[in-house]
Parts: sequence; C-alpha cells; structure tokens
Amino acid sequence: MPRSNRPRGRHGGQRDEEPDGLERLLAGWRRIEVRRGIEWNVQPVSSVQAQKSYLCPGCGRDIPPGVAHVVAWRADGVLGDAADLAARRHWHESCWRIA
Repeated sequence: MPRSNRPRGRHGGQRDEEPDGLERLLAGWRRIEVRRGIEWNVQPVSSVQAQKSYLCPGCGRDIPPGVAHVVAWRADGVLGDAADLAARRHWHESCWRIA
C-alpha cells in the first residue's frame, strides 16, 4: 500500500493559534529571582535568538544582535502581567548579576 504524506492530527485544516507575546516569552527557560526584595522574571536569550540591538540599563551600552543576554521584568507588579511584560528590559548577563 502506498504511503500517505498528508499531515495527521489536524482535522479540517484548522491551524493552531499563534501564541501571544506573553505566552511565547514565558515558554523559554524563565526563572524567578529576587533582587532587593523585588521578584523578577528572568529569561536568558541565546546568541542565536538575539536578533535585535538593545540598550542595557545596567551599563548604558549597546547589546548588539548575536550577543547572548537576559531579559528581566517584574514578577510582582501591581498593574498585571501585560504591563510588566511591556516594561521588560534586556541586560548584559554580567550587568544583571551585579545589579
């Protein structure tokens, strides 16, 4: 019998919805750290994932594309997850460690 190359598991041609920014960001190796009594979500960004340039709030210098770094945002903010995620910042790993 010939082999069927049709994808299985998606009946009716329905596509799974794309995850929103929060779900996509939380899907990585996120961890919670406490700094000066404040809980922070911290997620590493590998050099392959780093596609854009960012300004590190720790040293004020550029984080160019292709450089591994971390993204941090408050985990205990009163305005909710969406506001905390919008306020996230990209840090050099060494700057985050000494912050």
